[in-house]
Amino acid sequence: MNHKKKRKGVTNYAPRCPYCGSTTVYRSATGIYQENDDDVMLYVCKNYPACDAYIRTQKGTAIPIGQMANGKLRALRTDAHRLFNQLYLKGFMPKQTAYGWLSSVLGVPQDKAHIAQLSEMQCELVIRETKKQLTFYETHMKSKKRRNDHHDTDVRANANC
Repeated sequence: MNHKKKRKGVTNYAPRCPYCGSTTVYRSATGIYQENDDDVMLYVCKNYPACDAYIRTQKGTAIPIGQMANGKLRALRTDAHRLFNQLYLKGFMPKQTAYGWLSSVLGVPQDKAHIAQLSEMQCELVIRETKKQLTFYETHMKSKKRRNDHHDTDVRANANC
């Protein structure tokens, strides 16, 4: 029987670096994250820091939460998430509806609509479409508020007659 020896820091989940093709190492985020109080674990490109690709894992597991990302893609994902979250944090739609909207924008099933899985091009699409959606809701809400304010003024004026 041929038994392969398991190497330290390599798991069945270990992705290959899509940027340089190197293997990845499962390690603590300490030294990469400014603070690592939650004991976050990462898959980090073996060529780090020359190749700055890494991905966080699900807490308490060695399962990656998405796809490996370099600095540019991580920044795009952060921007996409920050904007996308406003759809439900500002009350424009429930969170579940927002993820349904995201899945339609991406053309994927809702259970596959995760920003941690997105490419640069997909992040740019989400950012662009989310900005449009936020502008629509903010404009709609302002015009609705103006109509309500105008209506309230009319009601008060009529009550004083």
